[in-house]
Amino acid sequence: MAARRRFDRRYYARFYEDPVRAVDSEPERTRLVRFVLAAMDLLELPVREVLDLGAGTGAWGRVLRVLRPEARYRGVEASAYACRRHGWERGTVQDYAGAPADLVVCQGVLQYLDEAAATRAIDNLARLSRRALYLEVLTRRDWDTVCDQERTDDRVWLRTGRWYLDRLRAHFLPFGGGLFLPRAFSARLYELEAPSLLG
Repeated sequence: MAARRRFDRRYYARFYEDPVRAVDSEPERTRLVRFVLAAMDLLELPVREVLDLGAGTGAWGRVLRVLRPEARYRGVEASAYACRRHGWERGTVQDYAGAPADLVVCQGVLQYLDEAAATRAIDNLARLSRRALYLEVLTRRDWDTVCDQERTDDRVWLRTGRWYLDRLRAHFLPFGGGLFLPRAFSARLYELEAPSLLG
């Protein structure tokens, strides 16, 4: 069972503001946002509004202001500290009742939720994602084989990727690279662009 994490000043200082041990960097985040926007451009999906559920320090918003300044960015955060510091709307990914957005971002959040809350969160992400969802969540395999354990929080629920995909499948088609398209998506996709079409 994962220990309850306090998302306070010390948490953000350790995982996001420490120049040596931060979980990622501004250049890494910029490359990621460029990738997601390029994929949506390829699919001819306009990005007029971005909803960031788990906005944290607002890294997505900072990059979007440069790459897509005309897009409206909404940050939602469960952390009272982050809301006070950055001005986000207070809310959780599993219960947020706001309006849908063209692109919903949920990065590094679901691993902090127990099974019931994570399942509710996926259902809510489906409601909120008008055109696409970018989802990043730490899995058991990621922890064992991919992530830098010195830079990554271990007070999380480590589930399998299959656990998440089984629940996402009801609502989304995986496009690749963490991008998921609502099943109501009407663009014509080649089979290998969305491998889940293969069955």
